[in-house]
Amino acid sequence: MIKTRGYAAHSGDQPLQPFQFERRALGAGDVQIDILYCGVCHSDLHTARNDWGNTLFPSVPGHEIVGRVAAVGDQVDGFKVGDMVGVGCMVDSCQHCPSCAEGLEQFCDNGFTSTYNGSSLGGAENTYGGYSDTIVVRQEFVLHIRHTDNLAAVAPLLCAGITTYSPLRHWSVGPGQKVGVVGLGGLGHMGVKLARAMGAHVVLITTSPNKRDDALRLGAHEVIISTDAKQMLGAMNSLDFILNTVAAPHDLNALLSLLKRDGTMTLVGAPAEPHPSPEVFRLIFKRRKLAGSLIGGIAETQEMLDFCAEHNIVSDIEMIPIQDINEAYERMLKGDVRYRFVIDMGSLDSN
Repeated sequence: MIKTRGYAAHSGDQPLQPFQFERRALGAGDVQIDILYCGVCHSDLHTARNDWGNTLFPSVPGHEIVGRVAAVGDQVDGFKVGDMVGVGCMVDSCQHCPSCAEGLEQFCDNGFTSTYNGSSLGGAENTYGGYSDTIVVRQEFVLHIRHTDNLAAVAPLLCAGITTYSPLRHWSVGPGQKVGVVGLGGLGHMGVKLARAMGAHVVLITTSPNKRDDALRLGAHEVIISTDAKQMLGAMNSLDFILNTVAAPHDLNALLSLLKRDGTMTLVGAPAEPHPSPEVFRLIFKRRKLAGSLIGGIAETQEMLDFCAEHNIVSDIEMIPIQDINEAYERMLKGDVRYRFVIDMGSLDSN
């Protein structure tokens, strides 16, 4: 077993605090990773506070992991000691169902194993995530990092990046399309960067006029303030695709009206409470579609990382020590981060 230091929530109403635990011993097909950086996702907060009612305590969050390979099992052939690697939202799946066979492990028919708060396949033990100094992962779920610098800002690509990249790729976003991105947070700012790099005309849709300049800086061609009825009316029936990243319940009807005939709005934000049900007529009169998307498979995640390295895309981040994680959660709830917190896991040495 491998002694590990981290931070954990022990109940939904208590702050995260230092926690020592053990990782499994390195297996033949495993990669042991010294964690350098871990992004902070809204899912971390929801899990730590048991907002979804399914948290296994103690809980060590974190699924946006960048680190360096410390050891490999004797059957590992894709990685070597010293490689820079990443781990995202999954650390296992059944590997034999139709979804896994298609490289869509996130839709594993038997349920993928989450990097944290997920029981191992065939077992009942809880998985612990990246708010820690080391992790052991089977090689099939480890990813190559080809960025050569700004590695802390690469970490959020492992969730925020793939969560936005996957639907953009699935719905074939590219040149000649006008694409809306709803919300300019951790997910939304990645959606803007990626859609722009794919060649689309990008329209940021936000309730916050003070985000206009940032949206344009990040790559948006236009900004629509969704609380301005005149702007919304002027944009009706104009968008081919909408990527909705907002993680709070909101009225979907006005956004659906922005789609052209046969347009699709895909939801990737995961609110703790349901959205109000949209009006059916908003869909049927223009044959519009309302869809959802869940992260991405391992092959697609590697494709995303390579695409981002080629186009010099990283997340806009604010680095924090692990000791500030509880304050960071409170700031996230207020939207007080532009646009992703990343933990310097070297700060564990200060405990």
